[in-house]
Amino acid sequence: MTIQAYGAHAGDQPLESLTITRRTPGPQDVQIDIAFCGICHSDLHQARGEWAGTQWPCVPGHEIVGRVSATGSDVTTLAVGDLVGVGCIVDSCQHCAECDDGLENYCDGMVGTYNSPTDDAPGHTLGGYSQQIVVHQRYALRITHAADQLAAVAPLLCAGITTWSPLRHWQAGPGKKVGVVGIGGLGHMGLKLAHALGAHVVAFTTSESKRDEALKLGATEVVVSRNGDEMAAHAGSFDLIINTVAAPHDLDAFLTLLKRDGTMVLVGAPATPHPSPNVFNFITRRRAIAGSMIGGIPETQAMLDFCAEHGIVSDIELIQAQDINDAYERMLKGDVKYRFVIDNASLAA
Repeated sequence: MTIQAYGAHAGDQPLESLTITRRTPGPQDVQIDIAFCGICHSDLHQARGEWAGTQWPCVPGHEIVGRVSATGSDVTTLAVGDLVGVGCIVDSCQHCAECDDGLENYCDGMVGTYNSPTDDAPGHTLGGYSQQIVVHQRYALRITHAADQLAAVAPLLCAGITTWSPLRHWQAGPGKKVGVVGIGGLGHMGLKLAHALGAHVVAFTTSESKRDEALKLGATEVVVSRNGDEMAAHAGSFDLIINTVAAPHDLDAFLTLLKRDGTMVLVGAPATPHPSPNVFNFITRRRAIAGSMIGGIPETQAMLDFCAEHGIVSDIELIQAQDINDAYERMLKGDVKYRFVIDNASLAA
């Protein structure tokens, strides 16, 4: 089946309208008519060839929501008309320890929603900047939010789960002090989720102008990280810091804010490495720096259900597909509150 999409033919070329092919649904597959797709910073890195191994043409997009429009003969979990989402994973080996534990995101055979090897044409996966997608039923998530919230649900499939997974793994909740560094697409979701989980939440921003916004998003306190006195007032007090910043920066400034046995989790993925932190900031308080990558299918479903129950969606700006390149430039400048989402109906224009 041929459909319309938006993608790039090279890293130094703008994204443009493309015609791509999707497979006919197999026995375990669902076909999804995509209503909306969020724009993640990873999309820009991949489409512009800033991360190694980009396959061309590159059709990004892994924050997908829509309705099931066809099902394979063996599909039991979903039916035509169901509201569903697809995140960063469209396949995995399904039999390793990670898959058995519902942590498909750490499977060595994980297939990403775009730019991963596949038998489908053109030999690598093509993402959600498109009219339709076909995936195995295991990787389609049920959405119970109201239909009129669907566009704002889309970023939960990456920005939401990327912050939810470490918050749950490191047991954020009542009695825990949690910091969120950066108030962008990931950070604003981290604030909402940590607040809803009952933690004492501190937002870190470089901009005084974001103080009021951070409080509205769920922060209990806001620290301007360029203010030494504000930073020093929180020394040695955090159980957990979620660092969402996707640019190299000084990690020591935040490491020293952790209490004994505290952890800073890196979820932002800069194109070049952070400066190496001072080892004494680890060993003097048994502190840790960890990483976390998206989340497995069961925890993504749990996150979607939690968000529906608590009325949580992303703050978005809805755009037409024809405005994707402008959105990329604005995203680089931080000129979005807090996630661009594509109205995929515009792909037919």
